[in-house]
Amino acid sequence: MSASGGLRSFWAALPTEGRWLLSTVAVQTLGRGLTLPFTIIYLHEVRGIDLGLSGLLMSLIAVFALGVTGPGGALTDRVGARVVLLLATASQAVGCTILAFATTPLAVAVAFLFIGLNFGVSWPAFNALVASVVSGPVRQQYFGINFALVNLGIGLGGVVGGLLVDVDRPGTFTAIFLADAASMLVPIALLLGPLRHVHGRAEQPEHDDAGAGSYLAILRQPAVLWLTLLTFVATFVGYGQMEAGMPAFARQVADVSTRVIGFAFAINTAVIVGLQFLVLGQITGRRRTRVFMVMSTLWGLSWLVLGLSGLAPGTLAASAAVLAFMAMFALGETMLQPTIPAITNDLAPDHLRGRYNAVSSGAFQAGTILGPVVAGLLLDHQLAGAYIAMLVGGCALMVWIALLLERRVTTEVNGLEPVAPQANPPAPSGASGLPVPGSLARSADGQAPLP
Repeated sequence: MSASGGLRSFWAALPTEGRWLLSTVAVQTLGRGLTLPFTIIYLHEVRGIDLGLSGLLMSLIAVFALGVTGPGGALTDRVGARVVLLLATASQAVGCTILAFATTPLAVAVAFLFIGLNFGVSWPAFNALVASVVSGPVRQQYFGINFALVNLGIGLGGVVGGLLVDVDRPGTFTAIFLADAASMLVPIALLLGPLRHVHGRAEQPEHDDAGAGSYLAILRQPAVLWLTLLTFVATFVGYGQMEAGMPAFARQVADVSTRVIGFAFAINTAVIVGLQFLVLGQITGRRRTRVFMVMSTLWGLSWLVLGLSGLAPGTLAASAAVLAFMAMFALGETMLQPTIPAITNDLAPDHLRGRYNAVSSGAFQAGTILGPVVAGLLLDHQLAGAYIAMLVGGCALMVWIALLLERRVTTEVNGLEPVAPQANPPAPSGASGLPVPGSLARSADGQAPLP
C-alpha cells in the first residue's frame, strides 16, 4: 500500500474528534518553534545571563513541571483531560508573555513557572484525551503522525525565527515570544468549540481496588518501572539536550551562526515530516522495544557527528556536521514517538490513563531537569569531549534498558498482533521471553487484562 493510501485509510479510521485534534496541531506548535531553538541564546546573549545560570534557569521549567505532573495526572482522571488542557494552554500564554519582557533571572524564573505548569499537566492530559477517542492499532499511528505535525509547526517556526531574530535587536526576541503566547489561542478555541463535549474521563470500575490507582502501586509494576527509566534516560540524552546542550554546543564549541541552528531545526522537521509515515509503515507489527534499540543506535551516532563539529569550529564543515546531526537525530525521533506513548497507553486502564501518562511525563520532566544543568556545567567548563561521551554512553544504556523492558511486557503491548489460538496449542516452551502477569499488561484498548 502506498504512503498516501495508508494515510487516507488512517484518516478514514479516525473518529471526528481525532480528526479535529490532528487538524490544528501544526498551527498550535508554530509559536513553539519560533522560540525553541533560541531561548538559551536569548537568555545568554541578549539578557546577559551567563551560560551556566541560563542552563539552570531553563531546567526550572522541568522542575516546576515535575512538581505538578502527579497532581495533574490525578486531576485528569477526576475532572477530565479537556479542562486540564484549557488550564495548561492558558498558563503557557502567560509564561511566554512574561518571558518576552524579562530582563532579570527572577523574571525569567517566574515566566518558566507558568510554562512549567503547562508542560507538567498538558502531556498526561493530551495523551489521555487521545487515548479516549482513538483505540487499537490506529493509536500508535496517531501518536506518530501527531508528532510529525508537531514538528512541522516547530520546524516552520524555527526557520522563521532563525531569519527574524538578531542578538543585537532584543525586540526581535520579544516578538517571537509574544507570537508563541498568541499561538495558544488555537487549542483554547478548539477545546471550547468543536471538542467541548469530549471530557476524556472514564469511570472507575465498581469492584476496582482504590489502592491500585496510587502512583506507588503503578510504579511497583516492573513493566512501568523499566518503561519510566527508559523514558528518563531517553529524555536526558535527547530532548533534555535539544533546547540547551545542542544549541550551546553549536554556538560555543562549533562556532556556528544562529541561522545555521535555525536551519538545523528545519532539517529536523523535514526528516520527521517526510519520513514519519514511511517509518510507521515499517515499524507497525514489529516489537516496539526493538524499534527503540535502533533509535538509540542512531542517536548515539548522531551525537558523535555533533562532536566532530567541534574539531573545526567556525568552518563550513562544522555547519555541515551540525546539520547532519539533526538529520540523524530526527530519524531516530520518528521511531521514539510511536513507541513510548503507545506502550504507556496500552498498559494503562481507561480510568487511570491520566496517572499512567503522568508517570511517563514525570520521567520526561526529570530528564529535562538534569539535561540542561549538566550541559551548561560541562560546556561552561570547556568539557565538550566529556559531554559528547556522556551522551553516547547514555544511548548504549538505552539499548540495555529496552531489552529488559521487552522481557516484562506481553507481545501485544510490545506492538505485535495477538496470535490466533490453535485447536491444539502446544505447551509453552518459554522461548519467547519471561512470563508477564496478567495484572501487569493490558489489551490494546486498555479494557481487560491479557492472560
